[in-house]
Amino acid sequence: MFTGLVEEVGVIDSIERNRKSVIFSVRGKKTVRGIRIDESIAINGVCLTVIRSSRRKFQVQAVEETLRKTNLGDLQEEDPVNLERALLPGERLGGHFVLAHIDGVGVVTKIQTRASSWMFWFKIPQRFTRYLIPVGSIAVNGVSLTVARLQGREFAVSIIPHTMDVTTFRYMKVGDKANIEFDVLGKYVERLLKHRKR
Repeated sequence: MFTGLVEEVGVIDSIERNRKSVIFSVRGKKTVRGIRIDESIAINGVCLTVIRSSRRKFQVQAVEETLRKTNLGDLQEEDPVNLERALLPGERLGGHFVLAHIDGVGVVTKIQTRASSWMFWFKIPQRFTRYLIPVGSIAVNGVSLTVARLQGREFAVSIIPHTMDVTTFRYMKVGDKANIEFDVLGKYVERLLKHRKR
């Protein structure tokens, strides 16, 4: 379980392709401290398991299903990534409940600069539009955000200066892919209603 509050921007140190999986070595400062093998960590919003760790970096492995559903397969060495360790019991829950189980990939279609913020627009597959509601929660590359605008297959989120400074949004450009996780509550409601109709 995660919150969507990114702890730091890490860097892909190296990439090892092994058959149909990829082992990523990731550099970080905050998230590396005390991290252990078998712990979960969200990388660009994707929940992965730490398989090795050292003082300055750790390794995770992404298999076929993860690479198919996310943007991790597009990562290159020295690319920045959003990092968040799993939520500990008793901590404040900011953001929203983020499982780090990615639903699909969205594409940046427009970035609008405003007086004190930025509006990022993303296009998603049609089948996911039913999970979007005005001012609903959404995670984009692991960042907990609020849906600000809806237009067909596109949605927009407003990025404040702090979020721009402490996440990979500052590197994002039109055409980039982003991992999208929709609010789990909507998915549970949909599932329950389907069974109720039977």
